[in-house]
Amino acid sequence: MASTTELIKELRESTGAGVMDCKRALDEAGGDLNRAVEIIREQGAARAEKRSERETNQGIVESYIHGGGRIGVLVELNCETDFVANTEDFRKLAREVALQIASMAPQVVSVEDRTAEHEGTDAEVVLLAQPHIRDGSRTIGDLVKEVIAKTGENVRVARFARFELGR
Repeated sequence: MASTTELIKELRESTGAGVMDCKRALDEAGGDLNRAVEIIREQGAARAEKRSERETNQGIVESYIHGGGRIGVLVELNCETDFVANTEDFRKLAREVALQIASMAPQVVSVEDRTAEHEGTDAEVVLLAQPHIRDGSRTIGDLVKEVIAKTGENVRVARFARFELGR
């Protein structure tokens, strides 16, 4: 089944992928939009894996204050260039990560950072393994990979601090 212009446009708007990537994904999926989204995500994950060794020495520090000033978060999100650090997608990711930390109180960024003193499941303790608070079908790690696929650069959560009154 040939992909139509409307389907390509819809897939591009929902994933941020390039026009030709959307066309190929729709062709491979036989015109099934949901399957094409999965294909785009799989391709993005593969690209993210290839970029994971690149140095990330640019980025931003995002802050978030919640609950009338009772909870505060600082998160450092890194990328390869200051150009990407100033994009809307990158800044939105930083904001979503900060909201996640405020809401779910993870203890470490990645599974590699976890030690025996961190009790609980990965979904409770590890930020990148936590289901996103707005869409439980995706993890924070998936959100990072989507931005990597959109920007073409390595992106990583470097560190975070969460402060809560009375703790």
